[in-house]
Amino acid sequence: MCLALPARIVELRGNELGIVDLGGVRREIFLSMVDDVRVGDYVIVHVGYALSKLDTEEAERTLRLFAEMGEVQMDAGAMP
Repeated sequence: MCLALPARIVELRGNELGIVDLGGVRREIFLSMVDDVRVGDYVIVHVGYALSKLDTEEAERTLRLFAEMGEVQMDAGAMP
């Protein structure tokens, strides 16, 4: 199963690279597939590539849902 995650851009680097924040973890990703990104934008990230920009409201809603799913798993005694 593949999963693409919303992440916020925290730094732009040369050569179409950037740093994103994924729940407190910062990762370098490729931005070559997305136009006009800025620090603070949310992008959908899959295997180190930004696939598309995402509206801030939608990104935050999706991240809340992921957090809620994690809480449900923890409450049910499932391994995270």
